[in-house]
Amino acid sequence: MNKELYIIAGIPAYNEEKTIAKIVLLAKRYVDEVIVVDDGSTDLTGEIANALGAVVIKHPENLGKGEAIKTILKIVKEKKPDILVFLDADGQHDPNEIPKVVEPIIEGQADIVIGSRFKGNSKIPSCRKIGLKILSGMARRLSNTGISDPLSGFRALSRRAYECINLVERGYGIEVEMLVQAKEKKLRIIEVPIRIEYATGSKTSKRSPIYQASEIAGVIIKKTIEKRPLFYLGTPGTISIGVGIYFALEMIKLFNTTRYFSIPMAFLAMGFILMGLVFLTTALIIYIITSILLQKS
Repeated sequence: MNKELYIIAGIPAYNEEKTIAKIVLLAKRYVDEVIVVDDGSTDLTGEIANALGAVVIKHPENLGKGEAIKTILKIVKEKKPDILVFLDADGQHDPNEIPKVVEPIIEGQADIVIGSRFKGNSKIPSCRKIGLKILSGMARRLSNTGISDPLSGFRALSRRAYECINLVERGYGIEVEMLVQAKEKKLRIIEVPIRIEYATGSKTSKRSPIYQASEIAGVIIKKTIEKRPLFYLGTPGTISIGVGIYFALEMIKLFNTTRYFSIPMAFLAMGFILMGLVFLTTALIIYIITSILLQKS
């Protein structure tokens, strides 16, 4: 590894006292500085990392992985290293693979490098692998990157990359948001194979896989709608109004024929029309806001 480069490892951590020492010590072999964001841990995560020489930033409460990553980015933008490496604190990522992840940036081939669990020799539990494949497919379609593992938290960013990315997500969906912004800003993204260790018989995350999956899926859906609001909201809105008009015409037809005013049909007509108007109005508002933000960026 090129020793003339200034490299920082950023590690979000929450109640990882059992693994943080190993991660910090191994990471220090390959980087110049280790930053650990202790995201409201109730154990000795922060104290252990600090004793081992890491720069520790303590959140007073658990704010989520996204907030921890944003804290790391804020500090890194002040320190201005050549490369920033993100990896998890739970022992799944092997810090010995840091050279592999940063090499394409050092050689000028990429702005962002993703460590892919699917391209490496990783033994992923079947249920988790299925869920990851589904979510990765959704994220890949949204980000339009072709990356096999867009949800991987083991990644490296060049100075150009971390300086132009401004993230807002608070939770696990922040990795997807990072790739979406990277693609929009025309950053070069590639992936390298990594190996993941999933602990047998113990939880590797402080959040359940279902919670993580629902959070990531929510971000993907939200970002998808933000990219094409007129299609994803405008289309169902138009259909809803059409259905409402159909019920209204049928109600009028029934009244003209039998002089019977159908209250259920009237409610259906009003409900579908109002729902359609809400969808269309929301689509227009999101479209206008995103257009203004794109012009300013």
